Amino acid sequence: MRRINISHVTEYRFPTPVSLLPHRLLLRPRENHNVRIESSLLEIVPAHTVQWKRDVLDNSVALVSFTEPADRLHIASRVVIQHYEDNPFDFLLDDSAVTLPFDYAQEDGIELAPFRQVVYPSDQPAVEDWLDGLGLREPMETFALLDQMNRAIAGGFQYQMREEPGVQSPAQTLEYNSGSCRDFAALFMEACRHLGLASRFVSGYLHTPDSDAGNAATHAWGEVYLPGAGWKGFDPTSGEVAGNHHIAAAVARHPEAVPPVAGSYLGRPDQHPTLSVAVCVSALPA
Repeated sequence: MRRINISHVTEYRFPTPVSLLPHRLLLRPRENHNVRIESSLLEIVPAHTVQWKRDVLDNSVALVSFTEPADRLHIASRVVIQHYEDNPFDFLLDDSAVTLPFDYAQEDGIELAPFRQVVYPSDQPAVEDWLDGLGLREPMETFALLDQMNRAIAGGFQYQMREEPGVQSPAQTLEYNSGSCRDFAALFMEACRHLGLASRFVSGYLHTPDSDAGNAATHAWGEVYLPGAGWKGFDPTSGEVAGNHHIAAAVARHPEAVPPVAGSYLGRPDQHPTLSVAVCVSALPA
């Protein structure tokens, strides 16, 4: 078991006071049989009310409403988790899913249908050409294909940290031959869906030696539903299978649906707020 501390601080500063409209926060890690939350603290300035809820995908959402104008919005989330998954390869696929192509069981197929629908239909020719270029021909062992595709993105594209919001389309990532973690996750997901596999986008955090040293940031990767194993994570930024250093905060069908902090404000048209984000992900004594 590993204990991990996650600190995520977001701050907006405005030239003059503005009216902050409701904000949606997806900062609390998803709990399951591998991840338990030991403690959690959410601090927000200015005066506000918070309503917690679970959305349709069981993400933990904080809905924040503000009660006074302000020239500063400060959101600080501090969470300590216990992570119990040590071996991400400890799973077995159902016999029917060992080799691609395969069909999901009827009852699973109904639930998974939205996650098999492509998000970028016009990009499918570019995605198909990229898959053809990899030489991954069906029939092929399911996990081997996913692993090779994951590694191909990590090894064949240049990582670029992008500060601007939004996600590049797969065609853009293929054209630029570069992208951020969320761009690589979007490409991986669309490739999976092109192959008939259910996939989803994951927003969260990554614990590494660099993050222990204070160089942390939010992270994104993809998950694929594999019968017998469930939702398995693949990180196309590193080419690794997601394990106990990956900490999911939210999942979604669409890559742009789960930013950590989302909201708006009312103010003068010439208002240009400054944004600062500080993320720390570090190990604690067990």
